[in-house]
Amino acid sequence: MNMITLNDGNKIPVLGFGVFTIPNDGPTYDATLAALKSGYRHIDTAAAYFNEEDVGKAVRDSGIAREEIFVTSKLWLQDHSYEAAKKGIARSLHKLGMEYIDLYLIHQPYGDVPGAWKALEEAKMEGTLRSIGVSNMTPKIWNHFVPEFDIKPAVNQVEFHPFFLQKELRKIMAQDDVKLEA
Repeated sequence: MNMITLNDGNKIPVLGFGVFTIPNDGPTYDATLAALKSGYRHIDTAAAYFNEEDVGKAVRDSGIAREEIFVTSKLWLQDHSYEAAKKGIARSLHKLGMEYIDLYLIHQPYGDVPGAWKALEEAKMEGTLRSIGVSNMTPKIWNHFVPEFDIKPAVNQVEFHPFFLQKELRKIMAQDDVKLEA
């Protein structure tokens, strides 16, 4: 699978399998395992999807070495403060049953984003999060928060397609080699 190198040196597969709206307790497990067996090596979940457990179990049961699978998860709104984000990261790691998460995003940029980001930066420095990023940040929100971050996001996961090219946002992100993830 082709890979893209992020601004922190980590590599992300160009194609991922997202599990948004797939129920936990079986369906996410089955879908994730099928995706891995068909060649996907990037699985995208989130605390707000309520299916991190099934993703983790499928990764473990796949027979594929963990370091060959890129897992993304996301911090939800209720955990947007420094202390709450630390707990949210620990909760995601526990639910996934993993020692590290390849990419962890602030899912929605509301509330105490700087406090939550500080917790993500610390977890990155500790190695429990390999890459950190944001999701759903518009140019206005980006310019409000990101200039204050010590570590720049590796990605911004947003809507992107031929009818919504995100030209202004991509120009801003290019300054720090932040990748747009759709």
